[in-house]
Amino acid sequence: MDKILVTGGLGFIGSHTVVELQNEGYEVVIIDDLSNSSIKALDGITSITGEKPIFEKLDLKEKSAVETFFKKHQDIKGVIHFAASKAVGESVKEPLLYYENNLSTLVYILKELKKLPEASFIFSSSCTVYGQADELPITENAPVKQAESPYGNTKQIGEEIIRDTCKVTPGLKAIALRYFNPVGAHESTKIGELPIGVPQNLVPFITQTAIGLREQLSVFGDDYPTPDGTCIRDYIHVVDLAKAHVIALKRLLKNKNKSNYETFNLGTGKGSTVLEVVHAFERVSGKKLNYKIVGRREGDIISAYADTTKANNELGWKSQLSLDDAMRSAWKWEQVVRKS
Repeated sequence: MDKILVTGGLGFIGSHTVVELQNEGYEVVIIDDLSNSSIKALDGITSITGEKPIFEKLDLKEKSAVETFFKKHQDIKGVIHFAASKAVGESVKEPLLYYENNLSTLVYILKELKKLPEASFIFSSSCTVYGQADELPITENAPVKQAESPYGNTKQIGEEIIRDTCKVTPGLKAIALRYFNPVGAHESTKIGELPIGVPQNLVPFITQTAIGLREQLSVFGDDYPTPDGTCIRDYIHVVDLAKAHVIALKRLLKNKNKSNYETFNLGTGKGSTVLEVVHAFERVSGKKLNYKIVGRREGDIISAYADTTKANNELGWKSQLSLDDAMRSAWKWEQVVRKS
């Protein structure tokens, strides 16, 4: 089968995607600098699939290292590019770190793919490109708004870089997958979300609070114009998300794409409030969560959930797993992590 490079392949979404690629018979090469991931994920992947992917610890900001890698692996047919810094708050404090890490690495990889007669490229983008959308649910035709953070801006600029490169590179085909809020863990509890330091995302903060690692969960604002006053997001199970990457990659490898640059939303099509997520966790875990309503957080948009019609029809992909499934798997994973 084809050899596929997965950058950031030991991270949360990356590791789950590597599993799905290997389950489909692809040969996988992972690049990861381990700055926001753990080498333990490699053992988890191997344990699930029975096959150890090729792993190279490499900093993609080093242009010469990227060039050397592609000289060594000249038979790569596709790249799924996850490697990026992704904490919104940190990006506001350290914008140059984010622009260097998220954009220079993308440029160096595309420069190498440009040299190949044919290449397929999947980009890990985000619903942050839409900002607070004018209409809900959000379609791919929604206008890209001015970014709320340097992180969000790197996703917008990243998409522009890829689109412009595809225009002048006939052999390069690319899909930007704009995902909403990935949650959950693999049912095997061998891999899952493993934030370093204080979690930036809601679900790991919930599970860490439930297990006693965090004293209390802060719910930022209960005065938004939503059913219970808390923000609404579209929470998609990470395994559903991982499977979508494999389907998108196959679309390119089999030349089923309609143009050599496409975008797809990946979500469930359903919005859940923060308190609905909290109550879903309490329901599946049987634990009462210690949470407190605090003031609004700067930069938070009110509501975002996907119109998934395009992904459903064009990719033939649809999310299968529920919010309860995601919370159940996240809680099982948290319990395993704390024991290890």
